[in-house]
Amino acid sequence: MPQFVIEREMPGAGDLSADELKGASQTSCAVLRDLGPDIQWVHSYVTDNKIYCIYRAPSEDLIRRHAETAGLPANSIAAVKRVIDPTTAE
Repeated sequence: MPQFVIEREMPGAGDLSADELKGASQTSCAVLRDLGPDIQWVHSYVTDNKIYCIYRAPSEDLIRRHAETAGLPANSIAAVKRVIDPTTAE
């Protein structure tokens, strides 16, 4: 299934408490359950003012529907073309 990187501009994201992150995660997961098995949240990276999320889904449209329903920004969505890591150099 295609994989996407979602950039969410969220000022102060790095200062969110564990409870706030838990609540946002619960909301996201509830929407994912409603949308069905075609979309999967892999994980997210929280920085000072943005959250970068990795999702698997058949289309960008489904990613946008999830964001809108969950009340989350999706400022940029990019399809992952390749994954590289240190073993790529070998």
